[in-house]
Amino acid sequence: MGLLDGELAIVTGGGAGIGRATCERFAQEGARVAVLDIDPESAAQVAADVGGVAVVADVADPEQCARGIAEAHEALGGLTILVNNAGVGAAMPLHSYSDDDWGRIIGVNLSGTFYAMRAAIPLMRKSGGCIVNNASLTGVRPTRYEAPYSAAKAGVISLTMAAALEYAPSIRVNCVSPGFIDTALTEIVLVDDERRAIVEKATPLQRVGTPEDCANVILFLASPLAGYVTGQNILIDGGSFLPNTQADAVLQSFVARNTKDS
Repeated sequence: MGLLDGELAIVTGGGAGIGRATCERFAQEGARVAVLDIDPESAAQVAADVGGVAVVADVADPEQCARGIAEAHEALGGLTILVNNAGVGAAMPLHSYSDDDWGRIIGVNLSGTFYAMRAAIPLMRKSGGCIVNNASLTGVRPTRYEAPYSAAKAGVISLTMAAALEYAPSIRVNCVSPGFIDTALTEIVLVDDERRAIVEKATPLQRVGTPEDCANVILFLASPLAGYVTGQNILIDGGSFLPNTQADAVLQSFVARNTKDS
């Protein structure tokens, strides 16, 4: 028996990265999966790999998103799990973002999550189910040059908690906040060995995360193992949220000096 036997799941942004790994993990655990993605080829490939169905939609477009959720619901014959994973990002100084940049980043990451939840919740209320939203560590602790992305992901966390309050006990709603994960969004950094080493050194677990790391936590939240968990945001960051760089620098200097003296 799998953890998700009999479950019917939609994964947005399911064609690559964390979304693809989540589709694969869900299928391994017995769920039937609808792979919803803006890229038809990616959606079709992952759906074929996991024995699911492919749905093409841009979640930032409210009409496309609603149609995609309805199409997936019909193809699956129901809906018990929604994973809002679709996301886009960029890195530049705040004043350099154009209106279009802002609109797309907010549109996919935050509005897309809202549109999918709005379409899915009426389909899930009678049978119950759960929603897992993909936020980000930058939504908890912002980073330089990702202001729109950080703002969008902070909104996803707040939206998750609000929905958890509104729809309990029939629907559980949680989110995950990945740190540095090896996906297309971080490829521009990780393709350089020197920059990758900097990321690894700054992470307590001394490595970059994988899409599978995230999929395993999403699986937990979607499964009966998390039956008493709702309104939570789980960081998947190898411990990178923990260091206080100012305090660490001072204490390392202090300990090194006193250890040397002794």
